[in-house]
Amino acid sequence: MISHRLCALLFAVAALAGCSATPDTFVPKAEPTMYKSMAQPGAQLDDAAAASMISGYRGNNGLPAVTIDPELMRLAQAQAEVMAKRDKLDHSAGKPFIGRLRASGYDAKGAAENISAGYHTLAEAFSGWRDSPPHKANMLLKGATRIGIAAVYTPKSKYKVYWALIIAEPDVK
Repeated sequence: MISHRLCALLFAVAALAGCSATPDTFVPKAEPTMYKSMAQPGAQLDDAAAASMISGYRGNNGLPAVTIDPELMRLAQAQAEVMAKRDKLDHSAGKPFIGRLRASGYDAKGAAENISAGYHTLAEAFSGWRDSPPHKANMLLKGATRIGIAAVYTPKSKYKVYWALIIAEPDVK
C-alpha cells in the first residue's frame, strides 16, 4: 500500500515534469526595444516605446501622456542629424531651438528640447534626462501631449549616438 506522502510526492514530481521545457519548446522573450543599441548601422529607434516610457513617467508625476507628432519627429531627426554631422552636442548646432520650431510653422503653447550624446540605448538616454534636473523638468512640461524623438548613429564621431527629444503642448486654435 502506498502512503499518502509518497502518493503526494509522485504527483508533485509528475506535475513538475509536465512544466519543464525542452530546447524545442523554449522560446526566449525578445529584449525590450528600450535596450536595443542604437550604436550600429541601420538601428531604428522604437518611437512608440519612447512615447510609452515618457508617458509612464509623466503619468507617475500626475501629467498627461504624450503621443508621437510627425512634425516634431522631423524636427528631432534634423537636430540629431546636424549634431552628428558636426560631432557636437549643441541646441544651436543648426539654429536655436525656438527658431527651428517657429521656422517649421509648429504652433505650440509651450515646448522644450532635450539633447544628449553617447547613450547607446533609449533606456540610457531616458535615464540621463530623468536624472538631470533641467532635462527632467522638460520631460515633465505641464500640458505637453506631443513628442518627437530621434537617435542618429555616426560611427566616426566622438559620441557615436546623438539624441534629440522635443516635447510640446500644441496650440490648438
